[in-house]
Amino acid sequence: MQIVWGSENKRNNNLRGGVMETTELAQYFNENLFLSNLEAKTRTDSFNEIAELFANNKIVRDKNIVVEMLEKRETLGSTGIGKGVAIPHGRTTAALDVTIAFCKSTDGIDFKATDKKPVKLIFTVLAPPQEENNRYLPILGKLVEFLHETKNRNKLLKAETFDEFIQTIKG
Repeated sequence: MQIVWGSENKRNNNLRGGVMETTELAQYFNENLFLSNLEAKTRTDSFNEIAELFANNKIVRDKNIVVEMLEKRETLGSTGIGKGVAIPHGRTTAALDVTIAFCKSTDGIDFKATDKKPVKLIFTVLAPPQEENNRYLPILGKLVEFLHETKNRNKLLKAETFDEFIQTIKG
C-alpha cells in the first residue's frame, strides 16, 4: 500500500457507521508507548526499539514477532510516507487490540521514504489479525489525514511530553 499526500486520497472512513474524528485517535495512545528520543539510527534498529517498547509494556509477549512483521511489511513498500513521517503498521497475532506507539527521532532515520527525506515522526500501529469493530484501516486513514497538515507535524516535532503530544492529537 502506497500512501500519496493529497486531497484526492481522502475517503470516508466509516467506524461503526460513522466517520472517525481526529480526537478519537487519542484513545489509541498511552504514555508508556510515547518516546520523544528514539535512539535508533536505522529503520531496523527503530523497529527493534519500538518492539521492545511494546514488549516492556506487556502489549506483546514476543518483540521478535513484531519486528519480523514490520520488516515483512516494508518489503511491500516503505511506510515512510514523506514529509518526515513513517507509519509502520500491520496485523499480528502478537497484538490483542489496536495500539499505537509514537516515537520521535531527533536526527531522522532513512525509511526509504517516498520523498527520500529522513523520518522524524514514527507512528507504529499494531492490530490483531481480526477485530470486531474494524478500526485498523480507519485509524491509519485518520493518522494520514492528521499528519498531512504541516502545523500538526510541526507541533509533534516540538512535543517533549506525552501531555503535549496528546493535546496536539486532540487539537
